Amino acid sequence: MLNQKNIRKIAGQYAEMDAFFAGFSPRGKSRQSLCIAEPQTDLSQDSLEKITGEIETCRLCELGALRKNPVPGQGNPNAQIVFVGEAPGADEDEQGLAFVGRAGKLLTDIINAMGLKRENVFICNIIKCRPPDNRDPRPAEIIACTPYLHRQLALIKPDVIIALGAHPARTLLKTEQAIGKLRGIMQDYYIDDNSAPIKLMPTYHPAYLLRNYSYENRQRVWQDVQKVLEYLGLPIPKKKIN
Repeated sequence: MLNQKNIRKIAGQYAEMDAFFAGFSPRGKSRQSLCIAEPQTDLSQDSLEKITGEIETCRLCELGALRKNPVPGQGNPNAQIVFVGEAPGADEDEQGLAFVGRAGKLLTDIINAMGLKRENVFICNIIKCRPPDNRDPRPAEIIACTPYLHRQLALIKPDVIIALGAHPARTLLKTEQAIGKLRGIMQDYYIDDNSAPIKLMPTYHPAYLLRNYSYENRQRVWQDVQKVLEYLGLPIPKKKIN
């Protein structure tokens, strides 16, 4: 588990993570030094309910004191597909549920277009509390919060993670590449050094589609999720994302 010693390291890691997400590596530092510390958790004693309880009382970063409700994520605990977004927004903060605003409605449309329902998948975020004014998550917040996500993924054991947008894709893949270059390319994601790889598909965040709602962008996301369906051996519906 993260302790006060780990949290004190955050200040020193902040500049490195800022450079990491800006696409630069600090001089003299390898990319390996930018990895987020993993919690030492006995998964045989872990559960999604336990993680949710810890998130509800979490104060590892300032967001725990600023939120209205934590947003641990929800859905099928045995899901083949886990959707991972960036952070909760205002609607999510009000309801304590992931992806329930306008972007959530579009995500539901995407899931339905795949021939699935929200209850078939698991939906969550890198950050479990809303950043003020929907600002980007800060590196210290990512460092503090990501272990919760890793534990969730270790318990769910999905076949595929769909990373929605730059922050989840770059955080999970430990890369500084732009989402435009990452999307559409299935990659291996490792929870830890001892775990089997999980396939990860980066694609655009629904909020990005709402801001840049063009036929071309909708087609790119549809192509990305089609690849996921093909990998899982699921039928590919003719219906497209509206």
